[in-house]
Amino acid sequence: MNFELSKEQELVQKTARDFAEKELKPIAIENDEKSEFPIDKYKKMGEMGLIGLPYPKEYGGSGADYLSYVLAVEEVSKVHASVGISYSVTTSLCAGGIFNNASEEQKKKYLPDILSGKKFGSFGMTEPNAGSDASAATTTAEKKGDYYILNGTKCFITNGPLSETFLVFGITDKSKGPKGLSAFIVEKGYPGFSIGKIEDKCGIKAAQVSELVFENCKVPAENLVSEEGKGLKIALSTLDGGRIGVAAQGLGIAEGAFERAKQYMKERIQFGKPLFKQQYLAFKMAELDLEIEQAKYVLYKAAIDKQEGRPYGLSAAKAKIACTDAAMHVTTEAVQMLGGNGYMKEYEIERMMRDAKITQIYEGTNEIQKLILSGKLFR
Repeated sequence: MNFELSKEQELVQKTARDFAEKELKPIAIENDEKSEFPIDKYKKMGEMGLIGLPYPKEYGGSGADYLSYVLAVEEVSKVHASVGISYSVTTSLCAGGIFNNASEEQKKKYLPDILSGKKFGSFGMTEPNAGSDASAATTTAEKKGDYYILNGTKCFITNGPLSETFLVFGITDKSKGPKGLSAFIVEKGYPGFSIGKIEDKCGIKAAQVSELVFENCKVPAENLVSEEGKGLKIALSTLDGGRIGVAAQGLGIAEGAFERAKQYMKERIQFGKPLFKQQYLAFKMAELDLEIEQAKYVLYKAAIDKQEGRPYGLSAAKAKIACTDAAMHVTTEAVQMLGGNGYMKEYEIERMMRDAKITQIYEGTNEIQKLILSGKLFR
């Protein structure tokens, strides 16, 4: 096993890190306070080739490997987790779902603008009564001539207010239950499609999350992805990749909080010596460092499984649990170690703690990941 990054991967990592430090870190607090997403910075990421990292150049991608993409999400999320999740949803879910399942014509039509950062992408699966149970979706898609007519509401959709391209799931045959679910590419501006409630969130406040409302929305029949009845399979396989992206976000959050706590402990003097000279705190930091390192290699294993074409559903589930649990644990401990300052916005760790919580929930709660893993153990 080789634990060293290639020169190409190191270059991507450095490029993403430099961009995050120079462009994203100075605006992260303000974006959080105002719940504003830095669209111009995102588009710059696209121009740099970061958004399309793991996709072929023929579709507007950068032709890099999947681990390079994971490294970039990790670096961005160290300083600005809202950009990290927007990036992950566009690249892993929307672009991933299209790249792996759409026709050649659909891929050439939609992927170049998404992968270049010109357009945001969204993944429309979750509904008010269909969260962890994706098969409970009730949005319908009825074929009428050259169109499918969509009716229903999706909720908690990342990038919803920003996106122009949406991968949306609807029931084409109610009699087949979950096997009647199909996938469609929906464009902003289609008749009957609108953005509903924009969510006011605890964390990732700069990320734009909303409802998608379909009221007799006309979607061209040519925008059906794959074929009718393949929607659930497309959704679940796409979410496996998305979990790797969220794991990278979680790892980045954990590392960002750890680094800030480490620096603080060097500078803060209590009882006549720096905090890191207090053995309890030093030992606590050693434990957190180990937890982060363990999560990192579980994540990188999942990324390599995916890029090498091996089954990666289980390794993605493990990475999702390890990295997002680490994010919540590390940020909570970091706030505590900074004492009152940890609770103050200027030190940024309180924001990271708020951002960390959602990583344990979206794209399959960690309880669902444990259900997947335990099911395999006893099969």
